[in-house]
Amino acid sequence: MTTAIELGMVYAIMALGVYVTFRILDFPDLTVDGSFTTGAAVAAISITNGVDPFLTFLMAFVAGFLAGVITGLLHTKGRINGLLAGILTQIALYSINLRIMAGPNIPLLGEETALTPLKSAGLMGGAGSIGIFAAVAMLLGLALVWFLHTDLGLALQATGDNEKMIRSYGVNTDNQKILGLALSNGLVGLCGAVVAQYQGFADIGMGIGLIIAGLASVILGQAIIGTRTILVAVLAVVLGSVLYRVAIQLALMAGLDPNDMKLISAVLVVIALVVPQLPIFQRRKALLSRADPAGAAAAGAEAPPSSATAESAAATSAGGDR
Repeated sequence: MTTAIELGMVYAIMALGVYVTFRILDFPDLTVDGSFTTGAAVAAISITNGVDPFLTFLMAFVAGFLAGVITGLLHTKGRINGLLAGILTQIALYSINLRIMAGPNIPLLGEETALTPLKSAGLMGGAGSIGIFAAVAMLLGLALVWFLHTDLGLALQATGDNEKMIRSYGVNTDNQKILGLALSNGLVGLCGAVVAQYQGFADIGMGIGLIIAGLASVILGQAIIGTRTILVAVLAVVLGSVLYRVAIQLALMAGLDPNDMKLISAVLVVIALVVPQLPIFQRRKALLSRADPAGAAAAGAEAPPSSATAESAAATSAGGDR
């Protein structure tokens, strides 16, 4: 179970990226499956060529960032459907990743990675590594919360919530979409680099179906904790990533076939989507709203569609986006 929690913290970085497109930008981005492998491939090939392991994290982020930019350009400038744009980029990245790795797999056995000191100290697979990965996930989460409260971040939120409204204030929504997709896939690529160094190899198939894990993390966490504020929503994503990995571990411990993991992931997402809509949960939500009207008001103030918030974001962003 410790390993499941550890993995949950590692993959929380990817879940934060999915949160940006799925919840903030309201964009169905499937680039994730490809950009994750791109980040892992860039990190692995760089390490084998003597690049500092910590520098590969930045390189992986940039690689994922560029992948997101491509999807954004296909959608905004090429006027291609968002779902199709992500699929096209994902397919292209498969061949690009093979080119980067010069093969389907790159082992990192015997190579010095950023996690080598932890392994040497015997901290992997215990409370020490969980604490370190949790700290990294939380720092990235807090950085994301800070960004989403800047004028640029508020404009990004407003673009996902009401594109026509925020465009009427002069914000270039195409630029906001490209930025959101780039930031999301940058985080996904960064997670790919961490996972490659964590498991000791990069593989061409390591990102297949990863979008389901990301969606499950976002939906599970927010179904339990909620989305009252951006900070709460981000914390819910991190918790959801851990819960998802724990659920997978419990399924394996129960004797289920590992080949059924994708099916189990899909079932978890369906449950997380359907259960909150049941009458008992709807009544509970209504009771909580009546019991804490101040909290509900705060949530409304946090939400991007608020005219004052959107106008402030638009006024600041318009100058830079035009």
